Amino acid sequence: MTPSATYRLQLQPDFPFASAAKAVPYVAALGISHLHLSPVLEAVPGSTHGYDVVDHSRVRAELGGEEGLRRLADRAREYGLGIVLDIVPNHMATAPRYNGALWEVLREGPASPYARWFDIDWEAGGGKLLLPVLAGPVGGELDALRVEDGMLHHGGQRFPLAAGTEELPLPALLDAQHYRPAWWRLGRTELNYRRFFTISELIGVRVEDPEVFAATHAKILELVRDGVVDGLRIDHPDGLADPEGYLRRLNEATGGACWTVVEKILTGDEPLPASWPVAGTTGYDALHHIDGLFTDPVGADELAHRFRDFTGPAGDRGGYWEATVRRAMYKVVIDELAAETTALARIAERICAADVTLRDHAPWALRTAIRELLVRVPVYRPYAVAGEVCRQSDEAALSDEAVRQARAAFAVPEEAAAVDVVRELALGRLGGGRDRAAFCARFAQTSSALRAKAVEDTAFYRHVPLLSANEVGGDPGRPAVSPERFHDYCARLARDWPATGTVLTTHDTKRSADVRAAITVLSECPERWDALLRQLAQVPAPDAQLAWQTWQTAVGFTPVEAPPDSARMEPALLKSVREAGLHTSWTEPNPVYEQAVRDFVEAGPAGKPREAVARLTRELAPYVRANALGAALVHLTMPGVPDIYQRSEREYLALVDPDNRERFRTGPPDEKTVLTVAALGLRRERPHAFAESATYTPLPATGPATDHCLAFSRSGEVITVVTRLSLRLAASGGWSGTVLELPAGRWTDALSPDREFPGGPVSLTELLSSGPVALLSRRD
Repeated sequence: MTPSATYRLQLQPDFPFASAAKAVPYVAALGISHLHLSPVLEAVPGSTHGYDVVDHSRVRAELGGEEGLRRLADRAREYGLGIVLDIVPNHMATAPRYNGALWEVLREGPASPYARWFDIDWEAGGGKLLLPVLAGPVGGELDALRVEDGMLHHGGQRFPLAAGTEELPLPALLDAQHYRPAWWRLGRTELNYRRFFTISELIGVRVEDPEVFAATHAKILELVRDGVVDGLRIDHPDGLADPEGYLRRLNEATGGACWTVVEKILTGDEPLPASWPVAGTTGYDALHHIDGLFTDPVGADELAHRFRDFTGPAGDRGGYWEATVRRAMYKVVIDELAAETTALARIAERICAADVTLRDHAPWALRTAIRELLVRVPVYRPYAVAGEVCRQSDEAALSDEAVRQARAAFAVPEEAAAVDVVRELALGRLGGGRDRAAFCARFAQTSSALRAKAVEDTAFYRHVPLLSANEVGGDPGRPAVSPERFHDYCARLARDWPATGTVLTTHDTKRSADVRAAITVLSECPERWDALLRQLAQVPAPDAQLAWQTWQTAVGFTPVEAPPDSARMEPALLKSVREAGLHTSWTEPNPVYEQAVRDFVEAGPAGKPREAVARLTRELAPYVRANALGAALVHLTMPGVPDIYQRSEREYLALVDPDNRERFRTGPPDEKTVLTVAALGLRRERPHAFAESATYTPLPATGPATDHCLAFSRSGEVITVVTRLSLRLAASGGWSGTVLELPAGRWTDALSPDREFPGGPVSLTELLSSGPVALLSRRD
């Protein structure tokens, strides 16, 4: 059954299944049809997110085990709710103490029946799996290694011993194992297993292997067959060797009975592959289009100019978006993904060595060509599969123009021919056997990791003119979305992906929707933002980019009647500067700079200057309200299945994880809650108006303020009307003379049930007299 709306609960040891069961009546009362649960399979003990799976065959004991999950499902059924599960097919935790499959691989090496589970290049490691788990070089860590209870111990870590090695002296014992404990810094360049992005603690799983798929999905499929689970959210499908092949196998295994969405990040106008047997994406594309509606394009451009002036021209602190992305791509592909590009180069070298016509392509040229093409893939990845006909989208991802630009990195044309070779390898059209398929898949997997790390986790923290635009799936270079573009997007969803997921806030958003709504108002008043910065110039900051980002965060994160929470802002800002990698980083921390960041937060947002931020927050409050309510209403009524993140049915101010992963708790309802209940009530009362066969019709306003109104009808029965760019609207004289033509019938405002309107022209001054949004339902 397709959900009408889902509600995401973040499970963790202090919020297990039993706690989720207590929340069921509250969630049902909102009008939700399905609980959306974070990963439930066995994970590393203490994990607060569950994406570090260690055992696919068991439901996590810390959450209450399978019995607890089934009790939760029964409780949900009592209230008419189904269950959607978040599943993690791409990777497992590299924690052998808890990961039994990996334990056996370490103990038995390539001969283990579990060796096929993981993407390991045994040849590259000299027959050993490199484990970057030591705090320093192995020579200095020998004293911290000991053999006890038939295992190798290092702090709290445990590793198995190969048969007959327990009595060997430690150096000889280490040499005798199928793994190599190594300094953690070697993971960047020497790693010989595929990982999740750049996280060595997560090892890639080969679900493209039918036996591995069967073993890692048996429990999930059992829960589906037993009616415990109705839907699946697929985490990071771009990490898989063949996403479409995986999704087809999953669809076949579930009998097509599951509502399934994929966490696929679409770039620009990139479409979701039509051949994927899914309902759609998890909704980051919807988030971008909704946020963009409330962003003023002129003001956003002005903020970008002011940002460059304020931060100066040096490097990424004052660059343009496209240039920032390109620099970040080079940084990540050369540094953080060095092991991945080296692995690709090894495969390319083997293919070229086996073909007499390709043998003169030097290894350095192949490595250079791989890097130069990777940084020019304009989307997360191509989907070419070796031996199959390439799609037009794959050709576009590795276009002739990308090849031309990549060739420019070579001084000698004959050496530049390595670029053409790598392109053909990436499209699966060159080479033979396992290496051909391996290169094609690994190039695509590396491409997705590169874009995620370079764009989401680097450029988004460097180029910050308007922080609300720096969200997964967003485009900081073009943050605004016109009503016409939004309507076109919704029309495509209604036609092609009517049951897709839509979101505004998730466990991975860098800022909750309400924080973004407040920051977005700055695009309507860049001059007020400029005045605030001048007022705050008295507080010395470590650098101008940090000052800009910190004060913008404070504007979005400051409740009208309370000071900003510096205890929560500080870790979020520290994370941002580490991700940006301009002055400090996760792997090369700069303690002096990081202390300066802490001091700045304490002296600035937590100090007396917060009064200036609070004044601006109060001034902008009516326009922030219009943005927050407008975005929420559009999200709940547009085509697709809205997913509501825990607690975001009311005002929810949260920053990047782990700040946004606090345990669920209820709170007093507010204006946003009333809107949420009203919209979800209509979805439940009139499911046909929002179902997969429902229609989406734009309703244009007429008059001087038409650009400030977004309105649409769902199946001729429900009408959404929201105010966009409300500050600019107020400055230009309001709705005077602007009219919306309502379809024939009698229309009641679900947000103010005593208000009724006949079909025909209605003044927006009258229609929106009680608030910035209206939700109309036909009554005859």
